[in-house]
Amino acid sequence: MKKTLTIAGSDATGGAGLQADLKTFQEYGTFGMSAITSIVTMDIHDNWSHSIETIEPEVVGRQLDTIFAGDKPDALKTGMLGDIRTITVVRDAIDRYQPKNIVIDPVLACKGTAGILLSENADSIRELLLPVADVTTPNLIEAGILSGLGELTRLADIEKAATIIHGYGAKTVIIKGGRRFDNQHDEALDLFYDGHAFHYLKSPLIHSDNNHGAGCTFAAAITAVLANGQSILDAVTTAKAFVHAAIIKGHPFNQYLGHIWHGAYRDSGHFKS
Repeated sequence: MKKTLTIAGSDATGGAGLQADLKTFQEYGTFGMSAITSIVTMDIHDNWSHSIETIEPEVVGRQLDTIFAGDKPDALKTGMLGDIRTITVVRDAIDRYQPKNIVIDPVLACKGTAGILLSENADSIRELLLPVADVTTPNLIEAGILSGLGELTRLADIEKAATIIHGYGAKTVIIKGGRRFDNQHDEALDLFYDGHAFHYLKSPLIHSDNNHGAGCTFAAAITAVLANGQSILDAVTTAKAFVHAAIIKGHPFNQYLGHIWHGAYRDSGHFKS
């Protein structure tokens, strides 16, 4: 059985973060492991505002040592790391244990917040994690921060951002455009760039607010498919279909957010042997 690892924050609602990652890993038939970097809570009495409590970086390091005491994972992903020191701990573990198939999801923002969270981590992610990334999966906001270009609204903008981010060392850059382009109303669009060519991955746009955890799940699906031995382009293509199905079958959690359904791709028969 292939092993997968997520190094990420915990979402008590079960829709995003390491909970979403572990659900996705299992859907793909891999054995998921996790190192918790932070705990995210939401205040129902304050318009669902988010709070992030970080785990001490030394504790994150001990979790990673425990995990790597067994066989190396066949693929790993990072999510919310929460502390600049934790980014250093993660890079140190990568250098010591030399895992393969590294997916960096550079989480710099949370849904449901008025502004950017953890944007001060961008410099450390650029310096320490992008150089070892086989794949990185920023959304438009994160890509704008990491590339230094700011707001990205045109296709030319995201191509330039992808080129800049690739220049920091990431072998493949996936910029999740989703439904945020002003001039695009009927397609969810993501950009795939491997340093040689741009590929646009399209799917019908889903008008739904039940999309909590979609970004985490996308990166986790890529991680699981890579662990199972498929190519990066195949992994990204499959992950997009997985998330598309999960959003279609999403359901409300409360008046503030709705979850995607991680079992939707399986329910539609895609994992039958």
